[in-house]
This record gives sequence, C-alpha cells and structure tokens, in this order.
Amino acid sequence: MQKLKDDEIQNYLEQVEGWTVDDGILKKDFGFKGFRTALEFMNMLAPIAEKLDHHPDWSNSYNRVVINLTTHGARGLTKNDFKFAKEADRIAKLLRS
Repeated sequence: MQKLKDDEIQNYLEQVEGWTVDDGILKKDFGFKGFRTALEFMNMLAPIAEKLDHHPDWSNSYNRVVINLTTHGARGLTKNDFKFAKEADRIAKLLRS
C-alpha cells in the first residue's frame, strides 16, 4: 500500500465521522453501553482486520475502545486505514442501535 499525501488524508478524513489524525495516526475513541458491547465490537472487527490483513493498535477499558491506525509498512496512513475506520464506524452503529 502506498502512503497517502496530506491532501488525500484530508479527503478521506471527511468521509469518516469523529476520527482524527495525530502524528500520522488515525484515531478514534468509541464508547458503548458496557464492557460486553465493547468486547463484542472488537470481536466483530477482528475478522475484518484479518480479511484486510490490516491490524489495529487498540485498547479496551470497560465500555471504551480506542483505535489507532497506521500502516507500518508504508510509514503512514493508507487507504486500508480508512477502510478499517469505515468498518469500525459501521459496526459501532449496529451495536448502538
């Protein structure tokens, strides 16, 4: 995957809600009703990470999941980071409805 340029990152960033870029890392903090839902969110995202061969740096604390995305091989953000972000948003929306 090819590293995105700054203007490309801005275009992709407009397509995802609540994500920020800090020091070349795409980040978002998700909140859920409780621990079980937060864990379910991570479990639902795991096969997507495998399919994309793109694994997030993430952490869980009770009802929160923090996701940090970057493509280490490209030394920055790529389209895969934003594909994963969109899937995370889609799953979070399902679990919150």
